[in-house]
Amino acid sequence: MTSTLPLDAVRGWTTDPVVRAAHRLDRSGFDPGSAPDAVVHAESVEDVVAVLAHAQATRTPVVVRGAGSGLSGGAVAGEGSIVLDLTRLNRITELSAADELAVVEPGVITVDLDAAAAAHGLRYAPDPASAAISTIGGNIATNAGGLRCAKYGVTRDSVLGLDVVLADGRRIRTGRRTVKGVAGYDLTGLFVGSEGTLGVIVGATVRLRPIPVRTATLAAWFTDFGAAAAATAALTAARLQPAVAELLDAACLEALGADGADSGAFLLVQTDGFGADAEIEAVRAVVEPFAVRVDLAADEAEAEALLATRRGALPALEKLGRVLVEDVAVPRSRLPEAVAAITEISRRSGLRIATMAHAGDGNLHPILVVDGDLDDRVWATAGEVFQTALDLGGTLTGEHGVGLLKRRWLRAELGDTAHDLQRELKAALDPHGLLNPGKAL
Repeated sequence: MTSTLPLDAVRGWTTDPVVRAAHRLDRSGFDPGSAPDAVVHAESVEDVVAVLAHAQATRTPVVVRGAGSGLSGGAVAGEGSIVLDLTRLNRITELSAADELAVVEPGVITVDLDAAAAAHGLRYAPDPASAAISTIGGNIATNAGGLRCAKYGVTRDSVLGLDVVLADGRRIRTGRRTVKGVAGYDLTGLFVGSEGTLGVIVGATVRLRPIPVRTATLAAWFTDFGAAAAATAALTAARLQPAVAELLDAACLEALGADGADSGAFLLVQTDGFGADAEIEAVRAVVEPFAVRVDLAADEAEAEALLATRRGALPALEKLGRVLVEDVAVPRSRLPEAVAAITEISRRSGLRIATMAHAGDGNLHPILVVDGDLDDRVWATAGEVFQTALDLGGTLTGEHGVGLLKRRWLRAELGDTAHDLQRELKAALDPHGLLNPGKAL
């Protein structure tokens, strides 16, 4: 063991092998082959400062962790590191209905914040598929997305300000409580999505939004995924902006055993607000020429059942084998091309690729389902998917982050100069490279 922590310095400190083993993986499936040296369950900001002070003194890497629901390997921790678990910092310290904001600690569960806001007629708009278990701090660290991204944006669009402990123990507050504000550089935007590499987020001021007065839901089935992708591109061309537009391909439907599992694709669309009913009818008019069946949800219970189908797709696929969950995004108009290319990559490689998509913003999740290890053939196939996204003017990751799994492709997207500049920013804030080393860049 390369590091020890004095027991009188930090509460919640343990080297218990069971606890260490439970904190070495995230949902990406990447295995570091070892466990961290220690785990600290921080119970205060002072605990965080103490851990970072120890890390600086001993040059020990620190991996910050929430629920471990990330899919890119960002929370993976191996030998020689300390895991800083923030899940016990889980208080909603303020909820202002008048200003439509909340101040929260990083361990607050996403759905718990949403429920607290609902008591005031408000909601926290970001809703990643892992909302029932993921923490606000983890969502901020990865700039998580979700089903409502099409209309309400990703996590960054709901973060007004942050409380951060820097690598050297200094505490800073970024942003503000106002909806608008442009004083100084946008440090809030810098830390959102930084994957724990620039500082430890210990608090956040987040924007809340009114619960829509009405929500309307439509489900459509198609002969193939290409037809469904074309339908969603047609929605954009028709200048419609649904709150939710989610696609599942035949492989996802088969894994779910869902209604319409014999179809080639499934599209779920929700509209909200005062014009929800008129907007959903406009959606139906656009979608019907592409579809074999279109249904409107009769009530909220039926709508929730359709949403549960979408959220259950990944767990259903995980039962079939080891999964490599990818996360590319392309311009919405090029979604049909991306779908066709991924289908061809699957056929040519012989690997099963099940694809779901946040179709409203062009974010695809091609999921490689394999029987064994993530070998060279699997990574070569994933690389083809990444290159396809880049060739279409897209990105390697829309919402999961780079983590460990995509670092080798990042320079191809950013270019040499931008990639080097990001390394310089990392070095300025974390000169000894102790915060989540080997991740994101």
